[in-house]
Amino acid sequence: MIAFSTAARDGVPGWRRFPPNLFAIPFGLVGLAQAWRAAAQTLHTPEAIPDLIDVVAALAWIVLLFCYAAQGATTGVADLRHKTFSPFISLAPITGMLPAVALSAHAFAAGQALAVVFLAVTLLIGGFLTGEWITADLDHDSAHPGYFLPTVAGGLVGAFCASQVHLHGLAQASFGVGLLCWLLVGSTILNRLFFHSHLPPALVPTLAIELAPPAVAGIAYFSLTGGRIDLVARALAGYARLMILVQVRMLPVFVKLGAGPGFWAFTFSWAATATYALEWIALRRPPGATGYAVAIITVITAFVGVIAVRTIGLIRRGSVAA
Repeated sequence: MIAFSTAARDGVPGWRRFPPNLFAIPFGLVGLAQAWRAAAQTLHTPEAIPDLIDVVAALAWIVLLFCYAAQGATTGVADLRHKTFSPFISLAPITGMLPAVALSAHAFAAGQALAVVFLAVTLLIGGFLTGEWITADLDHDSAHPGYFLPTVAGGLVGAFCASQVHLHGLAQASFGVGLLCWLLVGSTILNRLFFHSHLPPALVPTLAIELAPPAVAGIAYFSLTGGRIDLVARALAGYARLMILVQVRMLPVFVKLGAGPGFWAFTFSWAATATYALEWIALRRPPGATGYAVAIITVITAFVGVIAVRTIGLIRRGSVAA
C-alpha cells in the first residue's frame, strides 16, 4: 500500500502523511449504515443500529478532515493535481451526504441543507477535476477505478440523497451526471485495465470500485421511482451481477495483497451491493426473504468489522499504510 511519510509536513512536526484515500474509511462505514437501513425493511431491526454506525462514521470523518486540513493548503492543492490522489479528495464531501440524510430524519431542515451543501461541493470538485484531467498531461496508465469517485459516485450518491430529502429535480439532475459519467469514464477505465499495464499493488484494491456504479445507480433509481421494477431496474441489476462475477474472478489477486487501510476501498462497494440486494429482497419478498436478509447483513457487517479491527491493530502498532 501507499505508505505514510513520517517526515514533518507543512510545518506540523511529527505528523504523518494523511492521503485523501483514507476518506474511504468513513465512506465504507456510511455504506454499512445504509445496508442496515435496507435490512430493516425486511428484518425490522432498530434504527438505532445504523444511527450509531453513522455517528462513528461522522467522528472518523471529522478526525480525518482535521488531520488532512492540518497538512496545509499546499498539500490539498498538490493532491488535487496529483494523477493518483486527486479522485479521492471527492470522498470527503460524498461521505458527508449520507449522514446528512440520516440527520434529516431527526432535523429535516438541517439535514436537507447539509445534503445540498455536500452535493454542491462534490459537483464542484467533480467539475474541477474533469477539467484538470482534460488539460493535464495524463496517459492511460494514470487511470484507475478511483476516477469513478468524483462524478460517478458523487452523482449517483447525490441522486439518492437529494431524493431522500425531497429535492426530486436536483436528484434527477444528479442521477444524470452520475449515469452519463459512468458510461464515459467507465469506458476509459476498462480500456486501461484491459489493454495496458497492470495496476501497481497500491491501487489494486480500487478494482473493487468497479462493482459500485451499478449497485449505487440501482439504489438511486429505486429512490427516484419509489421502488419501481422495470427495464432499467432489471438492466442495472444484471450489470451488478456481472460485476460480482468479475470480483469473484479477481479474488486470487486480492488475497495476495497485504493488510492495510487500502482495503477500505472494498467496503463501500460491497456495502452498496448488499444494500441493493436487500432492497430487491424487500420489494420482491421471495421465499426465504428473512434468511437471505440475515445472511447478507451478517456477512457485510463482519466484512467491514474485520477490516476495521485490522486497521485499528495496524494503527496501534504504528505500521499503518494507506
